[in-house]
Amino acid sequence: MNIAIVDDDPLVRIGLRAILSTVEGWEVSAEAGDGQAAVRLATGTPAPDVILMDIRMPGMDGLEATRRITEHDGAPKVLVLTTFDIDEYVFEALRAGASGFVLKRVPPTELIEAVRVVANGESLLFPASTRRVIERFAVAASKPLPELSEREQEVLRLLARGMSNTEIAQRLFLSVQTVKSHVAAILMKLGVRDRTQAVIAAYETGFIKPGAV
Repeated sequence: MNIAIVDDDPLVRIGLRAILSTVEGWEVSAEAGDGQAAVRLATGTPAPDVILMDIRMPGMDGLEATRRITEHDGAPKVLVLTTFDIDEYVFEALRAGASGFVLKRVPPTELIEAVRVVANGESLLFPASTRRVIERFAVAASKPLPELSEREQEVLRLLARGMSNTEIAQRLFLSVQTVKSHVAAILMKLGVRDRTQAVIAAYETGFIKPGAV
């Protein structure tokens, strides 16, 4: 797996590279110190599978870089790096297309697990902090939720709890492949690229109320 690190602090990049390079089969293939460079490296060779993205950088910040990178089909997954977990910037990054976020002070094992989860197409909703950010800043609007089947609604509610495909399959007595099909249908109907954006849409349409999961 190819990973890119985007942070304006060289020492942070060095530390992240040292941690991620310990995982067999992973390679930090690119680094950048600002958002403009991040947008360029997202389509470079080799293209990164996951980009670790700082939010606050001079010039183009991580929010705009994330927005530009994720608007294309097949774009790398973006994992936001942040100092504070309860932060409107974090929510805006998720809304812009990031698949999740990690704190810069997170232990190495949790950082590695976060990268692995995002690379596998899951979302980092399992930490309570991620759900807390979405609940705090997602504002229900008048826009209705697209029509979902009863089963798809069940799956979306469990996605909002941070459950994996395997956990949802066990809860609903379905095969993992069936759950994947339901998730794909939900993403298509909502017009979003991944599970995190699906959960944000669920809150913003009022389908899920803060504190309900």
